[in-house]
Amino acid sequence: MNRWIKGFAVLLLAVLVACGTDDSADQNNGSDKPTLKVVTEAGFMPFTYLDKGEVVGFDIDLLAAVMEEAGYNYELENVGWDAMLLSVEQGDADLAIAGVTVNEERKQSYDFSSPYFESTHKIIFRSGENITSGQDIKDLKVGVQSGTTGAEAVEKILGKNADNISKYDSNTLALTSLQSGDVDAVVTDNVVADEYVANNPEADVEMISDPDTFESEYYGIMFPKGSDIKEDIDAALQTLIENGTYAEIYKEWFGVEPDTAALEQ
Repeated sequence: MNRWIKGFAVLLLAVLVACGTDDSADQNNGSDKPTLKVVTEAGFMPFTYLDKGEVVGFDIDLLAAVMEEAGYNYELENVGWDAMLLSVEQGDADLAIAGVTVNEERKQSYDFSSPYFESTHKIIFRSGENITSGQDIKDLKVGVQSGTTGAEAVEKILGKNADNISKYDSNTLALTSLQSGDVDAVVTDNVVADEYVANNPEADVEMISDPDTFESEYYGIMFPKGSDIKEDIDAALQTLIENGTYAEIYKEWFGVEPDTAALEQ
């Protein structure tokens, strides 16, 4: 990763968030449109995470750019994964962004923007485990974040609610359990896995990908069903992809040029 915080001046204007409190940040774009309530789960580095009490990450920078393009002010609050999903489903929040994978099941309860990120899953495991594919975790104790597509992917291999699946409130907790030896492996999104392994050389872990087991997924901004702002957000997102702003944000976080072909509508 090229750096931890992109465009600090933009964040200074855009984000002053307290974790899990009502001290939400009021993002002011000088618009006469309604101020939107945005919720997130800041435990998904490098997409959304806490740095010295502030919510930062690729998703947060992208959110600021989308809102500026769409002309909305917004308040951002870190509420945790389950509370985030419930808040949007009940219409208490206008939208959520936190590396949320779009799938058919979630579409029954939420509306989504067009995709903004392509992802897959990787397996992180302690060095010495003989893991070469997704099927090799069948007899291991595997950690996942509860309610995620990573958890669903593991359940397809080990069985739904299998005893050797340990579910955690965040990826951070799952990875901590791997380090402490409570689980043998963790399945999580590829970028999160890459980030963890790169930044924790002392953890003595390895990771593999397995495209035959884990298919590509796409992240989207999540809205309540029937949202009247989805069209504005979609239009702004596509403008950022087309005018190169998305690529600038992507490169500054991940150090490579994005393949935007699958994201363009």
